[in-house]
Amino acid sequence: MPIVTPDLCDDYPEIQVVEPGFRNFGGVSAFGGEIVTVKCFEDNSVVKEQVGLPGNGRVMVVDGGGSRRNALLGDMLAEKAASNGWAGLVIYGCIRDVDVIGETQLGVQALGTHPRKTDKRGIGDLNVPVTFGGVTFHPGHYIYADNNGIVVSEQALNVD
Repeated sequence: MPIVTPDLCDDYPEIQVVEPGFRNFGGVSAFGGEIVTVKCFEDNSVVKEQVGLPGNGRVMVVDGGGSRRNALLGDMLAEKAASNGWAGLVIYGCIRDVDVIGETQLGVQALGTHPRKTDKRGIGDLNVPVTFGGVTFHPGHYIYADNNGIVVSEQALNVD
């Protein structure tokens, strides 16, 4: 049974719902898993490091501060994430190379697109609570996303 966030909201009324504004860009339109967080602003160094590690079906939640001045994810990092077993990325910021990302077997939701890449200054925090869209995302909690929206739970939900 695929992930359907309206059904999850009906079955688990206690889950949190992220405010609308994200668009689905990945080749996988519905995805979910355990949360890994990255907090960064216009520097995707930590995102690049993490996609190179085994994802084990987890979802990277990237708090880019909502910046629309550059892209925190492009085709090469998305392909690396997919090949390393990440279920997806939710990015509070922009991505680029959307045509290729749309063909990549990876869930990707972001605010929008921007053709400029970030500078790599090695700045960012890993696995700290991050807040955007009216929700605080904690490492080890769970996130589920589809074309209807994004929901967050402290526990893994039965989506089978």
